[in-house]
Amino acid sequence: MQDFTTTMGPLLPALEILASLLLLVIGLVLLYGVVLYVVDITQTRHAVRRNYPVIGRFRYLFEHLGEFFRQYFFAMDREEMPFNRAQRSWVYRASKGVGNTIAFGSTRDLNRPGNILFVNHPYPTLAEEGGGEDPPLTIGPDCDRPFAAPHFFNISAMSYGAISKAAVQALSRGAAQAGCWLNTGEGGLAPYHLEGGCDVVFQFGTGKFGVRDEQGNLSEAKLREVAAHEQVKMIEIKLSQGAKPGKGGLLPAAKISPEIAAIRGIPPGVDCISPNRHPDIASAGELLDMVARIRDCTGLPVGVKSVIGNQRVVVEWCEEILRRGPASAPDFITIDSCDGGSGAAPMPLMDSVGLPLRESLPLTVDCLAAAGLRERVRVIASGKLINPTDVAWALCLGADFVNAARGFMFALGCIQALQCNRNTCPTGVATHNRKLQQGLNPTLKAVRVASYARQMELEARLIARSCGVDHPRQLNRDHARVVQASGLSVPLSDLHPEPMRKAA
Repeated sequence: MQDFTTTMGPLLPALEILASLLLLVIGLVLLYGVVLYVVDITQTRHAVRRNYPVIGRFRYLFEHLGEFFRQYFFAMDREEMPFNRAQRSWVYRASKGVGNTIAFGSTRDLNRPGNILFVNHPYPTLAEEGGGEDPPLTIGPDCDRPFAAPHFFNISAMSYGAISKAAVQALSRGAAQAGCWLNTGEGGLAPYHLEGGCDVVFQFGTGKFGVRDEQGNLSEAKLREVAAHEQVKMIEIKLSQGAKPGKGGLLPAAKISPEIAAIRGIPPGVDCISPNRHPDIASAGELLDMVARIRDCTGLPVGVKSVIGNQRVVVEWCEEILRRGPASAPDFITIDSCDGGSGAAPMPLMDSVGLPLRESLPLTVDCLAAAGLRERVRVIASGKLINPTDVAWALCLGADFVNAARGFMFALGCIQALQCNRNTCPTGVATHNRKLQQGLNPTLKAVRVASYARQMELEARLIARSCGVDHPRQLNRDHARVVQASGLSVPLSDLHPEPMRKAA
């Protein structure tokens, strides 16, 4: 005992201090608990906290953490929304260039209604017969500067402002490496879109950011400045987007830096709210007038992006085009699915307004074909198409190109934290917080962007060759079947009879 006392003697004062600190901490915790108890039992705004003081607070914590834990611990591989683990894992593996094979059978429920099954050919196309990359497809052949687009899979609209500087830099460099185009989104043309040297599609929406005058009207002088960049290949007029059809874009003040304000041509420090439609476009005729005005001003192919609500809209477009002549048609139409996108939006619009791509894509293609405009107007499909099955399905239905936004966000490192609208994105993709952006290295992520794009086209070619054609654009509605409620499948061509086959 004496030896123990001798040994521990010098440490006893330190131990006494630690014990005192521990008692102090315990006392403070208890005092804090008492304060919370009094606050909770006297407040009247939250019934759970009033009935269960202190303990009731854990309910809100668990509710907040639940959306993050579900994707890791509770959701099955193929049941999570908006993108399940299997979908995300394929993108992650493709972007990292690691093995993308699986073993021991598919985890996909092949009998689930709506699933796509491709019709394999008994004598599939040999790899050497199919050749390498797909032949370019020209958009706007009658324009002063037509665009021979080399790839069918490209980067969809994500504006600088909605996503970070580092994310735009990585996308620009990755697009250049893969040879695909990058859509600027409606936030204007930033230097970071151009720095990688990729092909750029310039988009403007209802706020006309980047090409607006002081009154918010379209400025032809600024349009010409944009078109003067050799990298800018096309211009897209955004009527609506999948996340919020019928509502203009919203960029909160927290995400509007002085640089972003200057690029957009808006005042800094206030929420940027776009009109819910173009004030100068209220009919099919006015839309074609705008297309002609921009095409004459820039010499570039001009197209329209829209969520489709019903067939009548597309029929009216086609009728107006035929009255004026095929040369008046947009050079391309981008059809966005109604089920959301990379932008934040009110839940009622994201959940319940517009048609999903499975309806709007064949509807639009068939209306164009019936009007004899199918070869005049290129069709771009956009909306949750992040895996090869999705892309090949869209090509079967008649799309000429497929755009993806969230797939490329996953390639950048997005973990589906669902915080795109809060400036708190933990991976640096959708935030302007410099500390959070540190994790996104544009040079390294550019390699992943390019790898994802290449792997997508490679595996879409695998599907095409399995179906007996040389290239994915040669897929048509006879090459796919759709599972019905009975568990049996029917040909895609039975659900959507094809009025005219698109050219290979």
